[in-house]
Amino acid sequence: MAAKDLYEKDLYKILGVSKSDNATAIKKAYRKLAKDLHPDKTKGDKKLEDRFKEVSEAYEVLSDEKKRAEYQEMRDAFTSGRVPRGGQQQNGGSQNGGFQGGGFEDMFGGGSQSDIFATLFGGGNRAPRKGQDLQTETTISFRDSIFGREINLRINDQTITTRTPAGVKDGAKIKLKGRGAPGQAGPGDLFIIIHVTKHPVFTRDANNLLMTLPVTFTEAALGADISVPTLNGEDVTVRLAPGTQNGKVLRVKGRGITKDFQTGDLLITVEVHVPQRLDSKAKTALENFAELTQSDSPRQHLKERAGA
Repeated sequence: MAAKDLYEKDLYKILGVSKSDNATAIKKAYRKLAKDLHPDKTKGDKKLEDRFKEVSEAYEVLSDEKKRAEYQEMRDAFTSGRVPRGGQQQNGGSQNGGFQGGGFEDMFGGGSQSDIFATLFGGGNRAPRKGQDLQTETTISFRDSIFGREINLRINDQTITTRTPAGVKDGAKIKLKGRGAPGQAGPGDLFIIIHVTKHPVFTRDANNLLMTLPVTFTEAALGADISVPTLNGEDVTVRLAPGTQNGKVLRVKGRGITKDFQTGDLLITVEVHVPQRLDSKAKTALENFAELTQSDSPRQHLKERAGA
């Protein structure tokens, strides 16, 4: 990006943020725009592709603390008139478009405008630099995050195929070395941010898979062998002991996530289901049960403990 092109652009406006916004707000704004403008979504719309590139360039500067500070200094000089628009002389300034009361070199410690921007963004006659790192995002299913999958990404009119590692977490960043923008000293890298959709049954905690298992009152009271689905499609049987309490956690070893040569477990939380409607026979049976077990109240010592 040429020096004039850079400091004439309001990068904050491009990202829809203000100068006072912190790095977190800038990242949040970029991620929303990048998601909406990603070439995979815009399907060849040239105007939106150019907007995506513009947003990426703005984030490249504003996400880097040093680049942001130096850009801001140059931008302030430009908007205040100390850097003339269009490179014209002002008040007898230098032919490079010098500042009032001094040249561009005086403000930034020596070197021409092109030298200074070369230092920041890789242009000019300095030593060859590696190409720009690129960043994109993709969304995969929960199951694919556990077992890994092949994904195709459209980057700068090229299709890049890679595989997400098994056990990847939501928000993880994958680095593809040498798949970024080309440069004199070799291409930059490509960073892929992974988003994982929620699963209707399973969640994860480190390498463990978690699920909730609804059971009936009679299954919990009398005990039962229950078939439970797993993420790989195979069912496993878990045994409820008689008198299993609501919230009891059952562990099925080795049925979790395999990552870094370690496999977690499947943790099953028992949830006793209370029927909302009963027919007359079921209601009578429960009333008889209540009468037979009234001496075994779970609240028997509650008042004593409350007053202790």
